[in-house]
Amino acid sequence: MSLSSRVLMAGTLLALSGPASATEFVTPDRQPIVVELFTSQGCSSCPPANANLIKLAERPDVLALSFSVTYWDYLGWKDVFGQPAYTQRQAVYEPRLGESGPFTPQMVVDGRASAIGFNLREMQALIASSPPKTGPSIALASDRVDIGKGRTGSGGSDVWLVWFDPATVQVPVRRGENTGRTLPHSHVVHHLARLGAWNGESVAFRTPAIPKGLKTAILVQEPGGGPILAAATD
Repeated sequence: MSLSSRVLMAGTLLALSGPASATEFVTPDRQPIVVELFTSQGCSSCPPANANLIKLAERPDVLALSFSVTYWDYLGWKDVFGQPAYTQRQAVYEPRLGESGPFTPQMVVDGRASAIGFNLREMQALIASSPPKTGPSIALASDRVDIGKGRTGSGGSDVWLVWFDPATVQVPVRRGENTGRTLPHSHVVHHLARLGAWNGESVAFRTPAIPKGLKTAILVQEPGGGPILAAATD
């Protein structure tokens, strides 16, 4: 069974009973600000944004996630981390962020604000002005995630499972706009799956075993590219 299939299966499991015992709940006031970079190895403007995400990832109050999109692959270099699901995630964001369409490098802060990713000062300002989380507490254990009670919109919220690599990896690019360059990447997302819905009541989901070297992040987010209400990582 592929890793993608294993992740998607997690979203089909029934909610579990009882709270998590192995890990304490992370309350909203201790939850990180989520910074998502939409990037591509085929984009000549993206390397500075990759470097900025590496810097932002050093902050203890930031959860940095790098999503490689696929729409630059036509230039001759297929991004080795790119997945259509990441391209779709970015496209869903744009109407609510007031953008005319997807672009790279784009950074999105807590699903609420967007900026060009190579402008570090602008990103730092958006992070500083990001409002406190208003969603539920989250507890992560090795095989499950527990979501606490809280307020959500009438349409509920989505619970997303993210697997990412916290290490910095070097990728040599042999074609396209960055031909001959070796590009550093950090906090690269390798899998994204919707676990299910959160409607304001406590709920828990089983999660599959994570591949060695990767970390887990959980995002509770309003549907349709809305704000991220809660976030936690192991």
